[in-house]
Amino acid sequence: MRTWRFWVLFLFAMPGLALALEPGQRLAPWTLLDQFEQPYTFNDDLQVLLVARSMKGASLVHAALKEQSEGFLEARKIMLMADISHMPSMISTLFAIPAMKGYSYRVLLDRKGRVAPRYPGDKEKVLWVMLDHGRFVGQREFDSEEALKDALQAKSK
Repeated sequence: MRTWRFWVLFLFAMPGLALALEPGQRLAPWTLLDQFEQPYTFNDDLQVLLVARSMKGASLVHAALKEQSEGFLEARKIMLMADISHMPSMISTLFAIPAMKGYSYRVLLDRKGRVAPRYPGDKEKVLWVMLDHGRFVGQREFDSEEALKDALQAKSK
């Protein structure tokens, strides 16, 4: 009887677990709205997914992109996802999302924490997920504006 309860609890908890991605693994599809309420659906064209899980990570990305022109990320087949599920909805609605509307880049908002946990990494760093036709290739983490800026510039070559 105990074993049965364990497996039931395990299966219910499983969707919330962040499992390591394996090279060559096809990523599950998802759709998120950006700061303008426009949908984006994960597709095979995406080459890099940046994941910011905290204010520190989001600030790092913003600092690395502040001098870039509009369309910089999209031209390089890069998308930015911000996990704002931990943010109180009043704060996100009144302050954070309106501020993001002034950015020169698109921010996909994971409001419920359904998608970002699929990509394991340090919460305080920016995760760089490398993709090839919808398949996981590898990942890097950044905790420095300069290192992220250098990686973005190298991606543009």
